[in-house]
Amino acid sequence: MEESSKKNPIDNADDEVSLKDLILKVKDNFYYLLRKWPTIIIVAAIGGAIGLAVAIFKKPTYDAELTFVLDDEKGGGGALSAYAGIASQFGINLGGLEGGEGLFTGDNIIEFLKSRRMIQLTLLSKADFDGKKELLVDRYVRVNKLDKDWERNDKLKDFQFVADTSRNFLQDSLIAEYHKSIIKDDLLIDKLDKKLSILSLKVTSKDELFAKAFCEKLITNAANFYVKTRTKKSQDNLDVLTKQVDSVRKELNSAIGGVAAASDANPNANKAFQSLSVASKRRTVDVQANTAILTELVKNQELARMNLRNNKPLIQVLDRPILPLEKNKVGKLTGIVLGGFIAGFLCVIWLTFKRILKGILAA
Repeated sequence: MEESSKKNPIDNADDEVSLKDLILKVKDNFYYLLRKWPTIIIVAAIGGAIGLAVAIFKKPTYDAELTFVLDDEKGGGGALSAYAGIASQFGINLGGLEGGEGLFTGDNIIEFLKSRRMIQLTLLSKADFDGKKELLVDRYVRVNKLDKDWERNDKLKDFQFVADTSRNFLQDSLIAEYHKSIIKDDLLIDKLDKKLSILSLKVTSKDELFAKAFCEKLITNAANFYVKTRTKKSQDNLDVLTKQVDSVRKELNSAIGGVAAASDANPNANKAFQSLSVASKRRTVDVQANTAILTELVKNQELARMNLRNNKPLIQVLDRPILPLEKNKVGKLTGIVLGGFIAGFLCVIWLTFKRILKGILAA
């Protein structure tokens, strides 16, 4: 057992020889690279020159960043919930008091802002550029020089984007491509802190005016979409209550007029003839009934208005992008150093690989 547990001396010798050979090979390759230093220096210099050229001629990009917070409240609070319970006793559904669920909860808002619908709606929005209104998609195409190849395509030669997106196949196809490019390279949405509900929306573009306008229009369109969708039920309830209030008020005014007309018809009615006062009493009852109904409807109408206000807005903007925007540009010194380092490193890899391959073929 003791003999079998001990390592073979021959194996130890082989390990020592292998380690020694490895060290010698590394040392030999190191001296080989030292002999090739003129080549490495020349390649590194060429890389530095390329880096300098990139730093000089490459156009800078601009970052427009906007921070916003989500209103994640789940309800309107004690008083409003109590009012909703009272309103339900009269058959009125105020709806939405418990807050919105689904689309605007959690991280869904991030994917929602990246959705094709929101990007398309934003690209087809107009913004003020140097005192002139222009579609954002037209600005995007011109800044990125996407229209250079349009002259060669008969379908795109005289094409123009329009704000109306109904049944425009070519426009939808182009915007679908732009959507993919924007969410991949130009749009970044993330939480500043995983524990907080504050989010950052950053748009990168070669044109700082476009970056700023796109950033602001995107968040505005998202907020407007929320108002139209999440508050739709509350708005419908308010509209129904408003119509009911107007209808009952009209009936009340008519009943008040009827009481006056009945009294004028028999100003000094003989108490011996009770039938002469029936019309006046009947209209008086209508006035009392409509007054009670109108009082409750007006209360519920105000509750519906309170509920509608409680549901908006969802998105509160904290910081908007301001000009001049943050510029992303490689400095000349950085370009030289980075270009030289990358070129020199690749040259070392290539020389080492070439020497190893030569040794294998010679064996």
